[in-house]
Amino acid sequence: MPLADAFDSSPAYAFKVTIDGIEIPKVTEVSGLKNEVDKIELKQQLSDGKYVARQLIGRAKTGEFTVTRGLTDSKTVTDWLKVVMKGDVAGARKNASVELLDYEGGTIKKYEFRNCWVRSVEINSLKAGATEQATEKFTVCFDESEVT
Repeated sequence: MPLADAFDSSPAYAFKVTIDGIEIPKVTEVSGLKNEVDKIELKQQLSDGKYVARQLIGRAKTGEFTVTRGLTDSKTVTDWLKVVMKGDVAGARKNASVELLDYEGGTIKKYEFRNCWVRSVEINSLKAGATEQATEKFTVCFDESEVT
């Protein structure tokens, strides 16, 4: 199957992140978008004595991705982490997606994640006299993923 011969590719700045259908504002970076399966190594001895090693396709792996956004007074992500810390598994699980957009705002590719929960929330270094934006970085774990 040949790859598509498109003139332009997706710009790295054009994306959006949604959690349970709500778009996350002020997102500056998303990292760790990855789909992966386990590799099973099969080693065997054939009847003629020859040693053979094969690689088989295993089960889909779970994973995580990280979102960095401008710090606001919103407590949505930290409240989500509180739900996780209380052990409310059903309340902590959400669905998320990251859409890669073209120059006109149309979706090129969509990563969909199911049974997500936030693992950590971190604020960037705060420095007196600095002129950089304060950011909130959070890591989201997921059970299943799909790329459409």
